[in-house]
Formats: sequence, C-alpha cells, structure tokens
Amino acid sequence: MPPKPSNTLTPAELRLMKILWMRGESAISDIAAAAAEDGPLAYTSVLTTVRILEQKGYVTHRQQGRAFLYSPCVAEQEASRSEIRRVLERFFGNSRERLVLSLLGDDELTPEELRRLKEAIATAPEDELEASR
Repeated sequence: MPPKPSNTLTPAELRLMKILWMRGESAISDIAAAAAEDGPLAYTSVLTTVRILEQKGYVTHRQQGRAFLYSPCVAEQEASRSEIRRVLERFFGNSRERLVLSLLGDDELTPEELRRLKEAIATAPEDELEASR
C-alpha cells in the first residue's frame, strides 16, 4: 500500500510556493527561471513539484492558449499557521504554553526577540488568550 500523501510542504515545495506567493500567477518556465536563482532546477522537476502542490490543494491552474498558468490558492500566512499547528500538535501536545516555553529556553533567542515576545503577550487581547486555551 502506498504511503498516505502529506499536506505538509517539503523544502522543494516550499521553495516553489514562495516564488508563487511572491510572483502570483506564473507559467512553469517562469517558476523554473525564478527558482534557478537559488541553484539549478530542471523544468521537469518544477513541473512535477507544482503538480504535487496542485494535488495537495496549494496551487491551481488555468489554461491560456497552450500554456498552463499556476497560482497559489492557499495564502502564505494560512500555510504558515497550518504548519505551526502541525508542529504544535506533534511535538507539544497542542500546548501553546509548552511551545512558547521551548522558544524561551532556546539559547539563540536574542534580547530583542525576547522583548518583542513579551510585548506581544502583554498586548494580546484577553479574549484571544482565553480562546486559545
């Protein structure tokens, strides 16, 4: 039995999604050209990856003449939240507190990042804090 398809984005998929989020509707050749700035990527690899993204529901296409134009149908912020929810569920038992405490315990957290986190917590509306519990 084949493995169940994942709705998470692989690094290659995320690379192409970032291009689509930045550029908007694009042909495969345009996506491949933009992706080549970060290192060579074959046209067929881009096409295969974009088709997988379409199967996962991240991308849609329309035909213009003989070409297909692909565009994101999931916003970057929505995809980001979805990935965070998966991490939250898989590693932190859906506990936002455990996630934040993990971040706070990170030795690479800068004083400026810590200040912004404290400020975000202090200014968060109480009803949002209660709803997240």
